[in-house]
Amino acid sequence: MKQTIARITLIVPDYEPAIAFFCGALGFDLVEDLDMGGGKRWVVVRPKGATETALLLARAADAGQAEAIGRQAGGRVGFFLHTDDFARDHAAFTAAGVHFREEPRHEAYGSVAVFEDPFGNLWDLLQPA
Repeated sequence: MKQTIARITLIVPDYEPAIAFFCGALGFDLVEDLDMGGGKRWVVVRPKGATETALLLARAADAGQAEAIGRQAGGRVGFFLHTDDFARDHAAFTAAGVHFREEPRHEAYGSVAVFEDPFGNLWDLLQPA
């Protein structure tokens, strides 16, 4: 049996800034952007070269969801973006204005640096060892 995680929902304040960040600054592909009516859209992005797991960018629909924006992992790193070339992607993300919370470091498990999306979620950019 094979199972995969197909989509992970990321609550955002609005679609356009989220698409701009993920597809612009991070270079993700916009896989789907479908109008669901009533101001709701089905927006799916994923890193270039990825074939399975993707992010579903979901605009907060109420105050409770809005409160979760940027805190979906309780202040911990909640998302891990693997790369095959840490230096290339770190430089490209930095040039695109991505805010890194730390300098790159080299751990036993690989090269890593924590960055923040515009909504406050923490991410690891990670090239596994």
